[in-house]
Amino acid sequence: MTQYLVYDVGGTNLKYALMDNGGYIITKGKVASPDNLPAFKQALFDIADQFTDEFEAIAMCAPGKIDTKEKTIYYGGALTYLDGFNLVENLGDRYQVQVSVENDGKAAALAEQWLGKLKGVDTGAMMTLGTGVGGGIIANGKLLHGRDFQAGELSWMLLRASEGVEKVSSYTAILCSAVQMIKRVNESLGNDQLDDGLAAFTAINKWQPEAYDIFSEFCANIAQMILNVQTVINGEKIVIGGGISAQPILIEEINYQFEKLLGSNEMLGGQIIPPDIVAARFQNDANLYGALYALLLQIDSE
Repeated sequence: MTQYLVYDVGGTNLKYALMDNGGYIITKGKVASPDNLPAFKQALFDIADQFTDEFEAIAMCAPGKIDTKEKTIYYGGALTYLDGFNLVENLGDRYQVQVSVENDGKAAALAEQWLGKLKGVDTGAMMTLGTGVGGGIIANGKLLHGRDFQAGELSWMLLRASEGVEKVSSYTAILCSAVQMIKRVNESLGNDQLDDGLAAFTAINKWQPEAYDIFSEFCANIAQMILNVQTVINGEKIVIGGGISAQPILIEEINYQFEKLLGSNEMLGGQIIPPDIVAARFQNDANLYGALYALLLQIDSE
């Protein structure tokens, strides 16, 4: 059985798994993400050394702009020390195996394309709602990277130009941020635990006005983002990911707001065919599956 070592690099945790080529997770774990490059490298080595001679290639996904051809991470999101980190030099050469690396948002899209809600979809998109908006666009059955590997970075979609393009609050990074929405709901409830998603959705599911109004506005912003993407790709399906996608009320409200948006303009409603808007299949392990699938596609192409 062919096995692969897969890393999912996040701002909080460094997750890892030993997986086979069918997507079965043999074993997995996580450690806290280090705050500096030497410690990060050592964490990678400590994990890989546990599985000496058990893996035939290494896959990784990480935040930032990812040069999938040169296997280099740029910017690195919250982990700014990853800027310029090259997988061949740091892992491939050390363990004498093939390596691949993909952006975390695009990895989530690949997971859904491989084994989830985008399977068999020719054109569609994945939108992961978290601190910002991770994304991946599938066009003609393939993940879209763009000229500089920047395609699908939906956090920088401008929704409120009239409020000032210099303000980050005019972009989807804030307007479609699940973290910001939950924070606002808890503030409205007087809850000191601003990151308490359970409390926020308890109020939302009870239709408490102060909570639901914020939630409704959030879903309307997502509907606008979907509309903007849909005008470009004319996709069959939009998959919503992130922890809050497990809440059925989220998908219901986004669909309602999208229909409301199309109904607000006769010409718009007549020309834009609504895509299926659905919750993602994968949650916490999405990036592991997607990173592995990126590696498998790379191996197949070679």
